This record gives sequence, C-alpha cells and structure tokens, in this order.
Amino acid sequence: MQISSRFTVALHIFTAVDVFKDDYKVTSDFLAGSIGTNPVIIRKLLTQLKNAGLITVARGTGGIEVTKELSEISFYDVYQAIEPLEGGDLFRFHEAPNPQCPVGRNIHALLDDKLQKIQEAMESEMKKYTLQDLWEGMQDLLAKET
Repeated sequence: MQISSRFTVALHIFTAVDVFKDDYKVTSDFLAGSIGTNPVIIRKLLTQLKNAGLITVARGTGGIEVTKELSEISFYDVYQAIEPLEGGDLFRFHEAPNPQCPVGRNIHALLDDKLQKIQEAMESEMKKYTLQDLWEGMQDLLAKET
C-alpha cells in the first residue's frame, strides 16, 4: 500500500503558498515549478482543496488563501481532501474470497479488526500534525540557510 504523492504535493502547496504569498504571485504555474510537476495536476489539487473548504482561489490572479488558521488544519484534513477513502476504509478487501476455502471464509474475521485499528492509528497520527508545524519547520530551515 502506498498513499499517492498527491498528499505530499498538497502539503507542499500549503507550505509554498505560505512562504511565498507576500513576495510572489502564487499561481499553479509557480507551484508546479516549485513542486516539479505539471500545472494541470496542481489545478486539480487546488480544486480538491477548495472543495474541502481549506483554501480559496482567485481565478486568473493567482490568489490562493488558506481559509483557516494553519494550526486548525491537520495533515488528516488535507489527506481527507486529497485522498477521500472509498467507503471510509483505508484497506480495500478483495471482493470474493472463496467460501469453500477455510482461509477464504475466515479471512475477514482474521483481518477486519486489525486493519481497522491500523487505519485508526494512522489517522490519529495524522491529526497530531498541522500546517502550523510545517510553517514553523520551514522557518527553522530557512533561518539555518542564512
């Protein structure tokens, strides 16, 4: 299992918007240059973040604004906006285990609770980190560079 790069790209977007908002026109092209990807991908992610109520985007002017305090947006909020879970479950089970097989008919009983606990642990950890943590970390890194 691997979470797609869309999640880390979204975190990159938030960090870049915050770092550059006062000095540059932060557009999808600008962000794509920082991230090293296509502006179309950035626009799709911006749409998802906007639909989740995490940002506003002024079309044509490159005005991206975060709608809440950075300390109020967790990694989990960003994850939910970018990687919505089908049916709310992180793990997708194979569709038709063979009920005639002792493993096939019992695999759900063996795994369901464990997989749910793993998902809950991951979500709990994601809720501990906020965009404020990224901002503070970036400030520390930039200070070391000077």
